[in-house]
Amino acid sequence: MAEKEAQSKGQKQLNIELDEQTAEGTYSNLAIINHSVSEFVVDFISVMPGRPKGKVKSRIILTPQHAKKFLKALTDNVQRFEEANGHIKDYDQPPIPLNFGPTGEA
Repeated sequence: MAEKEAQSKGQKQLNIELDEQTAEGTYSNLAIINHSVSEFVVDFISVMPGRPKGKVKSRIILTPQHAKKFLKALTDNVQRFEEANGHIKDYDQPPIPLNFGPTGEA
């Protein structure tokens, strides 16, 4: 029924495939964001306590427009989460000195 309603409104349905390995997800407890005039680069990193080295688990590259849409979507979702579950505490952590290889340019 929803598919017919979407078609009647002129909307196309997008089918998205999710394989098992991707569906398992990847843990990250640190994100580093860099940008140029044409893109935002978000590196998701896993850092374990007591280990001097973290590992980039995933890198996502976004256009500025998609980065702004992602920010809005994430903000909306955090707000809905907090309305349902209460305020998310933001713990202050000391700055982590990063040795992140050469600085890239786009």
